Amino acid sequence: MPDSTSLNAPGRWRTVDILTCAVLAVAFGVVFWAWNFVWAGLSPALEFLPPLNGILYGVWLIPAVLAPLIVRRAGAGLLTEALAATVSALLGSLWGFFVIYQGLIQGLGGELAFAAGRYRRYGTLTAVAAGALACVGATLFDVFAYYPTYDLWAFKVPYIGFAMLSGAIVAGLGSKALVKAMLPTGALDRFPAGRERARI
Repeated sequence: MPDSTSLNAPGRWRTVDILTCAVLAVAFGVVFWAWNFVWAGLSPALEFLPPLNGILYGVWLIPAVLAPLIVRRAGAGLLTEALAATVSALLGSLWGFFVIYQGLIQGLGGELAFAAGRYRRYGTLTAVAAGALACVGATLFDVFAYYPTYDLWAFKVPYIGFAMLSGAIVAGLGSKALVKAMLPTGALDRFPAGRERARI
């Protein structure tokens, strides 16, 4: 019987992996598009402390964590996050096609956590790190593209910090929770994650 390391070892992409990433991307592209309006509605309520806007970030990062947790292939987070951002842009993002660049950066950030474990570690700590790192890339882009004149310590640093917390909790822990919820349904049985049903 193969051990957990061999089950988690990355392999060649299969058609089902590509299709799964594409389906997740389309679904979350719609979620991104809708979340843009939620962000626009909630953002004014956080004006008493503008860096708090970062706590709304995590939803935009879920594909960068969820896709690798499911398909366990190098580049899954980058592909799915970038495609989801593209779908949201095509639907009419508030930020136009800039979100595609952000999707690429967010996906790359998330990939760093899985790459650090040589695409063999998919536990909670890795998921949390992936969510946080995806946010680092995204918010660094933000502070240069959208907030270049804002104060470093009064806005930029706490904004990135709040966003990292959101990424760790919403994208990291949230994606682990989604995988755990899907396991009993058998939807993941064709993936390495599905073979861990008894251990999660």
